[in-house]
Amino acid sequence: MFHNIRAVLFDLDGTLIDSAPDLAAAADKMRTDRGQESLPLARYRSMAGAGARGMLGEAFGLKPEDAGFAALREEFFANYEARMTVLTEVFDGVPALIQALQARGLAWGVVTNKAMRFTDPLTRAMPLFSSAGAVVSGDTTPHAKPHPAPLLEAAARLKIDASQCIYVGDDERDIVAGLAAGMGTVAATYGYLGSAQAPHAWGAHAAIKSPSELLQLLGQA
Repeated sequence: MFHNIRAVLFDLDGTLIDSAPDLAAAADKMRTDRGQESLPLARYRSMAGAGARGMLGEAFGLKPEDAGFAALREEFFANYEARMTVLTEVFDGVPALIQALQARGLAWGVVTNKAMRFTDPLTRAMPLFSSAGAVVSGDTTPHAKPHPAPLLEAAARLKIDASQCIYVGDDERDIVAGLAAGMGTVAATYGYLGSAQAPHAWGAHAAIKSPSELLQLLGQA
């Protein structure tokens, strides 16, 4: 699956950037604003890839079907929008990885379930993404991951066949979407791993423990 690759697509949160501190702070502010004690980042971290659902679930034990969830979600969104890049950082090794991919003549892009409302200003604010050939958000197409539509949209924007792309992500939904799109799939086990199943059970073609391991994987191919 890793021969004749022309592009590498990545999930965003937990794969390229560590946004957990800002996501957690947005949710935790809602607790402290209500007189509740602050929770440590470690409580939120594994659920950061699930966005509002994960953060509100951890902060208040709420599920999307619960009464009042929608209103609290909007409050969370407003809090997060105000601080998206305060503590968010690119994972160690990612800038060197992107440079190496470009040096090999490979295109790259982002496919995230994050809404355009957040993805667009966030990626514009971080220099890393200036060279991305495609940035596809959770609401760019009618379907979000695990549906393959966003991945196929990214491949179309890059003008590269999906079979010549690989997709790297830290959530089971990423691997499901990549497989459905006909792409090679790589589980980023250094990420948030919010799935109930362990990464080895996701069915990915390969797994990496650090961004630099992706270069080793491509080099072996």
